[in-house]
Amino acid sequence: MRLKRLTVENFRGYRERTSVSMADFTSIVGKNDVGKSTLLEALEIFFNGKSPDADDAHVQAKGQLSRISCEFDALPLKIVIDAEAETTLAAEHLLNAEGYLEIVKEFDLSASKIAAKIYANANHPTAQNAGDLLQLTNAKLKARCKEFGVKADDDRVNSSMRQAIWDAIGDLQKQSSLISLNDADGKELWSQLQKDLPTFALFQADRSSRDDDSEVADPMDVAIKDAVKAVDARLEEIRQEIKGKVDEVAKRTLAKLREMDPTLADDLRAEFKAEPKWSGFKVTLRDHDDIPINKRGSGVRRLILLNFFRAEAERRQETANAPGIIYAVEEPESSQHPSNQRMLVNALLDLSETGNTQVIVTTHVPGIAALVPPDSVRFVQRDAARHPRVIEGNEEVLKQVADELGVLPDKRVKVLFYVEGPNDVSFLEHVSKLTDHIDLTSDPRVAFVVTGGGNLKHWVNKQYFRGLDLPEVHYYDRDNDHQYAEQIAAVVARGGHNWGALTAKREIENYLHPTAVLAATNIQITIDDVSDIPLVFAQAQHGASTGAKPWAEVSLDDARKKCSKAKKKLCCESAGKMTLELLLERDPGQEIPNLLQRIAQIVGAGS
Repeated sequence: MRLKRLTVENFRGYRERTSVSMADFTSIVGKNDVGKSTLLEALEIFFNGKSPDADDAHVQAKGQLSRISCEFDALPLKIVIDAEAETTLAAEHLLNAEGYLEIVKEFDLSASKIAAKIYANANHPTAQNAGDLLQLTNAKLKARCKEFGVKADDDRVNSSMRQAIWDAIGDLQKQSSLISLNDADGKELWSQLQKDLPTFALFQADRSSRDDDSEVADPMDVAIKDAVKAVDARLEEIRQEIKGKVDEVAKRTLAKLREMDPTLADDLRAEFKAEPKWSGFKVTLRDHDDIPINKRGSGVRRLILLNFFRAEAERRQETANAPGIIYAVEEPESSQHPSNQRMLVNALLDLSETGNTQVIVTTHVPGIAALVPPDSVRFVQRDAARHPRVIEGNEEVLKQVADELGVLPDKRVKVLFYVEGPNDVSFLEHVSKLTDHIDLTSDPRVAFVVTGGGNLKHWVNKQYFRGLDLPEVHYYDRDNDHQYAEQIAAVVARGGHNWGALTAKREIENYLHPTAVLAATNIQITIDDVSDIPLVFAQAQHGASTGAKPWAEVSLDDARKKCSKAKKKLCCESAGKMTLELLLERDPGQEIPNLLQRIAQIVGAGS
């Protein structure tokens, strides 16, 4: 299951119902004390059972109910809620109007003992005698069937009887309704659904300093939970085996008891009062001097977290069907040098691209906001009444973020270098270090402008540099249709130091050498001038996976994602293994070295 949307109502600063859509990577951006951390802590309450208290109600809505809702897609195809009989969420009418599973946790924060009530907000039957079936016992469902004069396929199975009743009613008059999951089959359904919920791990910026400081303990606890979930099927087999053996003992005991008092024995049965807990492992980290790592500086502790995420990204990339998990990181920039901040954000971006993994970060720092994809931005700001509102990433939002957080272009820029995407930036930065012309990774006089995506920094440069009359260099993929030929001609026609070109080969990945790809990825491919290399690599990587189905059976959406990941891996990792000799072997006409030389000359002319 994948988190699609979070909604909060009467929770801390959020008095009104406020929703935030979630992607594989979501960046919640805004000033301090605007309500960013509140959203993460609402998720902590929802997923991990952390209990809110009376002070969590909005100050102007004390005594009113607080609600935290999560919507999910990528839902289980089937679910078992009684007598091992399978049903589906759609068949039970438990999906909302958009086809998502929406679970609502409701809290009365004025109560002496605060406990969650669980509901599904669903497009559910409201016709007479049709809306309460999930709360009826087997006996009451049998009675309801009798009222309607219908017979279920199997009256031992509640879902079968519900379906028979709904079929008999016909017009179910479905409307958005809160369906209780607190008792009867609703409670059992929620118990089963929790097994499919993603693990939620919250890493906060503010930490106490104790020997068991959760800044260090939490990553290990997450690893334990993730490992337990990965072997859940085997643990279920063990649980059933233990239950079977206990049941045997109970049956033998009751048989003997029946010999003495048949009446008493008929009233007794074996019942497990609690499920086994498999995650009771504790892990601590100590250095070679036997000093707990969390007794080191906060920067070192944060580095452990950084490298936990880097290691997890690699592990989850290599693990097929990894359990769902959400990593929520508050202020990843905390206590870190800017280079480590960039490394952490890149590690989190990589992690978000692995299967069944979502990442949520909060930040108020311009440098971090500038590193994330624009469509990931959820901008939190207060309206005139001081109520927080959340706006999703678009050009107007990015302008507000740039203005409010102070994201500004580098005034040292002498030339604008226009490319198609952030992967092109990575490739060109890597290969620029192979020549003596210019190092695009560190020269502040060159500003990349990403025309087809990128991050807030690139967008800001594009917007703020517009009209500054700086020379421009445009370099785009030729592809098969030469779609940018007209734009390139227009740039060249401006004259002066403005210049542009299409790649001589199909696209920038065609300049990679197979040796560099093999060194970086352990994948062997053939690279020519005209093939779609990201597709070639994606197919080769897919084929190298154990038990992978044929590429022809991969869905179009999955194929697109695999090709997107392949493009990033090629430009970010394989390009880093290129040498000047390998580049010149693939580019004997020195097209890319000449491009870098031209940029260096323009920069020099503008200095």
